[in-house]
Amino acid sequence: MEIWGTYDDLNNFYEVIGKFWNDENKADKKGFDNRDTLISGFSYEIRKAKDGNRLKLKGGHFSFEEQDYLGVQISWVHFLFSLTALKFNMRYAETNKFDISQILLIEFWLEKAMCSYDEVGAQALIGFIEDGLYGGNGHIYQCMRSINLDFFLLGGGKKAFRKLPDLLKRGVYYTEEYRDYQKFLETEAKKLNCEISELELSDDDFDYENLNW
Repeated sequence: MEIWGTYDDLNNFYEVIGKFWNDENKADKKGFDNRDTLISGFSYEIRKAKDGNRLKLKGGHFSFEEQDYLGVQISWVHFLFSLTALKFNMRYAETNKFDISQILLIEFWLEKAMCSYDEVGAQALIGFIEDGLYGGNGHIYQCMRSINLDFFLLGGGKKAFRKLPDLLKRGVYYTEEYRDYQKFLETEAKKLNCEISELELSDDDFDYENLNW
């Protein structure tokens, strides 16, 4: 999917994101470091977009105002998991109406984008915008990377989009897919004599530069 807006639109979103990760006071608390790793990648893409280093569109396409629009391509998986992690972190921080309004705005446009792309496929996916994925997953970053790669391997298009809800079950608490993936991570960490949070996806042979969006 693509996120578009003016510099101010994206900067507002970027600043709200920045309030809810990379907090030194929470660095030692369980799960925060893993969620921060996930959110940092998302925040990086929004920053690059607002600074004009991703997609650009001359004014007049969305409105009659003469101003540039800036954007970025982000996978459905990356967006859904990042939003989940961000909202989970917001539970442990002070928020205001502006923060909440930005999240609601993003959720509105995310749902609209899903329905505009594929109304049939979106019906099984919309629930993941709010509470479908488990934000308290201590290994949410690894889970996102794994599902994201599997989604990309489907080759893009509506066929892949409609298979996404099944892939996302890996991030839904108490599902068989969730339990199986946690066991897989534990086995891999034991085999490599490291912490689960230190595991990285083996995807060096995948061509991220030429994705079929």
